[in-house]
Amino acid sequence: MAISTKFTFTRLSYHSGDWDTDQRMPVNVLNSLLEYTTIPFDPKEKVIALDSNDIFSAPFCYLSGHKLVQFDMQERANFKKYVQNGGFVFVDDCNHDIDGLFAKSFEAQMDALFGPKSLRKIPNTHPIYSSFFKFDKPPNTAFELNGWGDDLIHDYLKAYEVNGRIAVLYSNKDYGCEWDYDFRNKRFLAEDNTRFAVNIVVYAMGS
Repeated sequence: MAISTKFTFTRLSYHSGDWDTDQRMPVNVLNSLLEYTTIPFDPKEKVIALDSNDIFSAPFCYLSGHKLVQFDMQERANFKKYVQNGGFVFVDDCNHDIDGLFAKSFEAQMDALFGPKSLRKIPNTHPIYSSFFKFDKPPNTAFELNGWGDDLIHDYLKAYEVNGRIAVLYSNKDYGCEWDYDFRNKRFLAEDNTRFAVNIVVYAMGS
Protein backbone atom coordinates (compact mmCIF):
# COMPACT_ATOMS: atom_id res chain seq x y z
CA MET A 1 0.00 0.00 0.00
CA ALA A 2 1.43 3.37 -0.98
CA ILE A 3 0.94 6.44 1.18
CA SER A 4 2.42 9.71 -0.02
CA THR A 5 2.87 11.37 3.36
CA LYS A 6 6.08 10.48 5.17
CA PHE A 7 5.39 8.71 8.45
CA THR A 8 7.14 9.85 11.60
CA PHE A 9 6.83 7.91 14.83
CA THR A 10 6.07 10.78 17.19
CA ARG A 11 6.05 10.16 20.92
CA LEU A 12 4.27 12.63 23.18
CA SER A 13 5.98 13.72 26.39
CA TYR A 14 3.86 15.13 29.19
CA HIS A 15 4.72 16.65 32.55
CA SER A 16 3.09 14.06 34.82
CA GLY A 17 3.85 10.36 34.97
CA ASP A 18 6.44 8.48 32.93
CA TRP A 19 6.07 8.89 29.18
CA ASP A 20 9.44 7.49 28.02
CA THR A 21 8.55 3.79 27.87
CA ASP A 22 9.35 0.90 25.51
CA GLN A 23 12.38 2.57 23.95
CA ARG A 24 13.13 -0.12 21.33
CA MET A 25 9.54 -0.38 20.13
CA PRO A 26 9.47 2.55 17.65
CA VAL A 27 12.42 1.20 15.64
CA ASN A 28 10.78 -2.21 15.60
CA VAL A 29 7.55 -0.73 14.22
CA LEU A 30 9.47 1.26 11.60
CA ASN A 31 11.27 -1.92 10.54
CA SER A 32 7.87 -3.56 10.01
CA LEU A 33 6.78 -0.67 7.78
CA LEU A 34 9.94 -1.25 5.75
CA GLU A 35 9.36 -5.00 5.51
CA TYR A 36 5.67 -4.96 4.61
CA THR A 37 4.79 -1.62 3.03
CA THR A 38 6.03 1.12 0.73
CA ILE A 39 5.19 3.88 3.21
CA PRO A 40 8.01 6.44 3.32
CA PHE A 41 9.13 7.16 6.86
CA ASP A 42 11.62 9.02 8.99
CA PRO A 43 14.03 6.41 10.43
CA LYS A 44 14.21 8.13 13.82
CA GLU A 45 11.59 8.50 16.51
CA LYS A 46 10.61 12.10 17.29
CA VAL A 47 9.62 13.29 20.75
CA ILE A 48 7.28 16.27 21.00
CA ALA A 49 6.08 17.87 24.21
CA LEU A 50 2.31 17.83 24.42
CA ASP A 51 2.29 21.51 25.39
CA SER A 52 4.24 22.44 22.23
CA ASN A 53 2.62 23.67 19.02
CA ASP A 54 4.85 21.20 17.17
CA ILE A 55 2.22 18.57 17.87
CA PHE A 56 0.00 20.06 15.17
CA SER A 57 2.45 19.08 12.44
CA ALA A 58 2.40 15.39 13.46
CA PRO A 59 -0.37 13.25 11.93
CA PHE A 60 0.41 10.31 14.27
CA CYS A 61 1.32 10.40 17.97
CA TYR A 62 2.02 7.75 20.60
CA LEU A 63 1.36 8.24 24.32
CA SER A 64 2.05 5.72 27.04
CA GLY A 65 3.08 5.26 30.65
CA HIS A 66 2.60 3.43 33.94
CA LYS A 67 1.88 6.29 36.33
CA LEU A 68 -0.44 9.25 36.75
CA VAL A 69 -1.66 11.15 33.70
CA GLN A 70 -2.62 14.65 34.73
CA PHE A 71 -2.42 17.09 31.84
CA ASP A 72 -1.79 20.73 32.69
CA MET A 73 -3.84 23.51 31.13
CA GLN A 74 -1.74 23.84 27.95
CA GLU A 75 -1.45 20.08 27.50
CA ARG A 76 -5.22 19.71 27.79
CA ALA A 77 -5.82 22.48 25.26
CA ASN A 78 -3.33 21.03 22.77
CA PHE A 79 -4.59 17.47 23.14
CA LYS A 80 -8.19 18.50 22.56
CA LYS A 81 -7.38 20.74 19.59
CA TYR A 82 -5.14 18.11 18.03
CA VAL A 83 -7.71 15.33 18.37
CA GLN A 84 -10.62 17.42 17.11
CA ASN A 85 -8.71 18.69 14.08
CA GLY A 86 -7.67 15.46 12.39
CA GLY A 87 -4.86 14.13 14.57
CA PHE A 88 -4.43 10.49 15.60
CA VAL A 89 -3.15 9.36 19.01
CA PHE A 90 -2.39 5.76 19.91
CA VAL A 91 -2.52 5.49 23.70
CA ASP A 92 -1.19 2.33 25.35
CA ASP A 93 -1.47 1.40 29.02
CA CYS A 94 1.88 -0.11 30.02
CA ASN A 95 0.37 -1.57 33.19
CA HIS A 96 -2.11 -3.80 31.32
CA ASP A 97 -4.54 -2.98 34.12
CA ILE A 98 -7.96 -1.40 33.68
CA ASP A 99 -7.94 -0.48 37.38
CA GLY A 100 -4.36 0.79 37.35
CA LEU A 101 -3.23 4.37 37.85
CA PHE A 102 -2.45 5.08 34.19
CA ALA A 103 -5.78 3.70 32.96
CA LYS A 104 -7.94 5.44 35.52
CA SER A 105 -6.17 8.79 35.23
CA PHE A 106 -6.00 8.82 31.41
CA GLU A 107 -9.65 7.83 31.06
CA ALA A 108 -10.53 10.61 33.51
CA GLN A 109 -8.63 13.07 31.31
CA MET A 110 -10.59 11.88 28.27
CA ASP A 111 -13.92 12.24 30.07
CA ALA A 112 -12.99 15.74 31.22
CA LEU A 113 -12.02 16.80 27.69
CA PHE A 114 -14.65 15.03 25.59
CA GLY A 115 -17.47 14.07 27.94
CA PRO A 116 -18.36 11.00 30.04
CA LYS A 117 -17.73 7.61 28.46
CA SER A 118 -15.86 9.28 25.60
CA LEU A 119 -13.85 6.10 25.00
CA ARG A 120 -16.02 3.33 23.59
CA LYS A 121 -15.26 -0.24 22.65
CA ILE A 122 -14.79 -0.66 18.92
CA PRO A 123 -16.27 -3.73 17.20
CA ASN A 124 -13.98 -6.43 15.87
CA THR A 125 -15.31 -5.59 12.41
CA HIS A 126 -13.77 -2.11 12.59
CA PRO A 127 -11.66 -1.17 9.51
CA ILE A 128 -8.52 -0.91 11.66
CA TYR A 129 -8.51 -4.71 11.87
CA SER A 130 -8.33 -5.01 8.08
CA SER A 131 -6.45 -1.86 7.07
CA PHE A 132 -3.45 -3.97 5.99
CA PHE A 133 -3.31 -7.40 7.61
CA LYS A 134 -6.53 -9.20 8.49
CA PHE A 135 -7.36 -9.68 12.17
CA ASP A 136 -10.61 -10.98 13.64
CA LYS A 137 -9.93 -9.17 16.93
CA PRO A 138 -7.15 -7.23 18.60
CA PRO A 139 -4.17 -9.59 18.94
CA ASN A 140 -3.43 -10.84 22.43
CA THR A 141 -0.14 -10.05 24.12
CA ALA A 142 2.14 -12.37 26.06
CA PHE A 143 1.52 -10.24 29.15
CA GLU A 144 -2.20 -10.99 29.00
CA LEU A 145 -1.69 -14.69 28.36
CA ASN A 146 0.78 -14.92 31.24
CA GLY A 147 -1.58 -13.20 33.68
CA TRP A 148 0.35 -9.99 34.25
CA GLY A 149 -1.37 -6.76 35.24
CA ASP A 150 -5.06 -7.31 35.90
CA ASP A 151 -4.90 -10.99 34.87
CA LEU A 152 -7.45 -10.39 32.10
CA ILE A 153 -7.36 -10.90 28.35
CA HIS A 154 -8.91 -7.79 26.86
CA ASP A 155 -10.81 -8.81 23.73
CA TYR A 156 -11.41 -5.21 22.67
CA LEU A 157 -9.79 -1.85 22.11
CA LYS A 158 -11.46 1.47 22.85
CA ALA A 159 -11.53 4.61 20.77
CA TYR A 160 -12.75 8.15 20.63
CA GLU A 161 -14.00 8.97 17.14
CA VAL A 162 -14.34 12.29 15.36
CA ASN A 163 -16.49 12.42 12.23
CA GLY A 164 -16.55 8.65 11.94
CA ARG A 165 -12.81 8.07 12.23
CA ILE A 166 -10.67 7.05 15.18
CA ALA A 167 -8.89 10.03 16.67
CA VAL A 168 -7.74 8.35 19.90
CA LEU A 169 -7.06 4.60 19.89
CA TYR A 170 -6.79 3.28 23.44
CA SER A 171 -5.33 -0.06 24.52
CA ASN A 172 -5.04 -1.79 27.89
CA LYS A 173 -3.19 -4.64 26.20
CA ASP A 174 0.34 -3.22 26.62
CA TYR A 175 1.34 -3.48 22.97
CA GLY A 176 4.27 -1.16 23.58
CA CYS A 177 5.98 -3.66 25.87
CA GLU A 178 4.99 -6.54 23.58
CA TRP A 179 6.84 -4.86 20.69
CA ASP A 180 9.74 -3.61 22.78
CA TYR A 181 12.58 -5.78 21.47
CA ASP A 182 15.33 -5.55 18.89
CA PHE A 183 13.70 -5.83 15.47
CA ARG A 184 16.27 -8.43 14.39
CA ASN A 185 14.78 -10.87 16.91
CA LYS A 186 11.56 -11.10 14.92
CA ARG A 187 13.14 -13.90 12.94
CA PHE A 188 12.80 -16.11 16.03
CA LEU A 189 9.03 -15.60 16.27
CA ALA A 190 6.60 -18.07 14.74
CA GLU A 191 4.51 -15.06 13.72
CA ASP A 192 5.58 -11.44 13.71
CA ASN A 193 3.64 -9.80 16.54
CA THR A 194 4.27 -6.27 15.20
CA ARG A 195 1.95 -6.76 12.23
CA PHE A 196 -0.92 -5.09 14.07
CA ALA A 197 1.28 -2.02 14.50
CA VAL A 198 1.34 -1.81 10.69
CA ASN A 199 -2.46 -1.80 10.66
CA ILE A 200 -2.55 1.04 13.16
CA VAL A 201 -0.11 3.15 11.15
CA VAL A 202 -1.84 2.47 7.84
CA TYR A 203 -5.22 3.35 9.34
CA ALA A 204 -3.87 6.51 10.95
CA MET A 205 -2.14 7.72 7.81
CA GLY A 206 -4.94 6.81 5.45
CA SER A 207 -8.04 7.82 7.38
